[in-house]
Amino acid sequence: MQDMAASLSLAIALVLVCGCDTSETGDSTLMRQIDHHIVGGAGGNTGRLGDVLDPNNGGVQAQVALGDKALLDRAVAAAKAAQPAWAAVNPQRRARVMFEYKRLVEANMDELAQMLSAEHGKVIADAKGDIQRGLEVVEFCCGIPHVLKGEYTQGAGPGIDVYSMRQPLGIGVGITPFNFPAMIPLWMGAVATAVGNAFILKPSERDPSVPVRLAELFLEAGMPEGIFQVVHGDKEMVDAILDHPDIAAVSFVGSSDIAHYVYERGVRAGKRVQAMGGAKNHGIVMPDADLDQVVSDLTGAAFGSAGERCMALPVVVPVGEDTAQRLRDKLVPAIEALRVGVSTDPDAHYGPVVTQAHKEKVEGWIAKCADEGAELVVDGRGFTLQGHEKGFFVGPTLFDHVTPEMESYKEEIFGPVLQIVRAPDFETALELPSRHQYGNGVAIFTRNGHAAREFAARVNVGMVGINVPIPVPVAYHTFGGWKRSAFGDTNQHGMEGVKFWTKVKTVTARWPDGSPDGGNAFVIPTMG
Repeated sequence: MQDMAASLSLAIALVLVCGCDTSETGDSTLMRQIDHHIVGGAGGNTGRLGDVLDPNNGGVQAQVALGDKALLDRAVAAAKAAQPAWAAVNPQRRARVMFEYKRLVEANMDELAQMLSAEHGKVIADAKGDIQRGLEVVEFCCGIPHVLKGEYTQGAGPGIDVYSMRQPLGIGVGITPFNFPAMIPLWMGAVATAVGNAFILKPSERDPSVPVRLAELFLEAGMPEGIFQVVHGDKEMVDAILDHPDIAAVSFVGSSDIAHYVYERGVRAGKRVQAMGGAKNHGIVMPDADLDQVVSDLTGAAFGSAGERCMALPVVVPVGEDTAQRLRDKLVPAIEALRVGVSTDPDAHYGPVVTQAHKEKVEGWIAKCADEGAELVVDGRGFTLQGHEKGFFVGPTLFDHVTPEMESYKEEIFGPVLQIVRAPDFETALELPSRHQYGNGVAIFTRNGHAAREFAARVNVGMVGINVPIPVPVAYHTFGGWKRSAFGDTNQHGMEGVKFWTKVKTVTARWPDGSPDGGNAFVIPTMG
């Protein structure tokens, strides 16, 4: 396997030439190179470079070469050449690659987490969680022979048997966001390749190093060349992907506006598309809830990873004024005790946001919410960290008396901001997430089983937590929201993921015994 990886390195395109910068001046202190897994040789880059920033200090730590259609064409050609043989490999052997891959990722966990943390800004523990949640889908794929089994009916008609089989689509692409540079590529790529497809990953250009390292580990695990590749780029690359005639399916995670664009353009080009968008998840707090547990859950769900999660919990809905006041009294000291630090600080609860532009966007939403009349209880604007004054830090922020008419409530802030929207009763609390434009996740905190059951059955949201603040399903279930949180008919991972990355072929078989059919060949077949 080492020889294979070495030979591949002679035929891959260099995409990152990085000056690792831990200063605030942008001076390069160390040069490193990260290779890009395109089988077909160098070239095809636009000559344009994207900066990879250090969120802790604000400097440029790397530059990523942005690919173009020619680079994508090389990747597709390599995938097209390799995919038929990979699809013909029996499922057990493909599963063995997944087993070995899981072992390798676990063995390199510290390296991957540090790399992820350095480019995204997540604290190390959170970065490891990012990787682990992706690995859980790899674990699911270790059982791919079982889930690929088709259906069989013996004697569906006189001497007739019917059976079905799941077959790969051919070439699939994943377009993934900056906030989960390990988890979401693994959600997509592991299932897509385990069922026999070739897969091309277009990760975010903001934190591109971990996806490249994941591709290297797939090669080391025994994945054939051309089956898991990485192309970097911006909108030019995305459009090339959506228009390419040899790409059968595209899976996307990002903002809702872009998700809608990806879905519409990809479907017009005849592709199968799943496009996951934004979110505004609510946490309903009933009067009987354990408020100490709720506060613990809320601080982690609202502020963990600096709020840069589509399953964050940025809205809390206490039911009744007494509940609201008791919750607020407990929330304020808990929020003020949060520690914001550099991503390598083991005592930090969360680190910086990903870019200066995103910091300004989040702080703009804080100003907007205050201007709309909400009560700013804890203001995180202007937060600085000694020695890291140019880092992209936003302090934890809490608003109370937010109303559904406010734009800051309607839109996704995607930062460390928690909004309290007070509800007088259960029905009002139920309506808030149900009527919101997003429908990704929701949680209810209660000791009342009837209230929880009623809420779960009636709420118009795709994923529900009962005393679980971030209800991301386990890998053998499926992930997906409703309304503007998802476009397409199929969810991520689990059996929904297997269905997305495969197509069903149904065979009706008859072995004649030599008897004449009595002229029935001209009548539509029935099984009577």
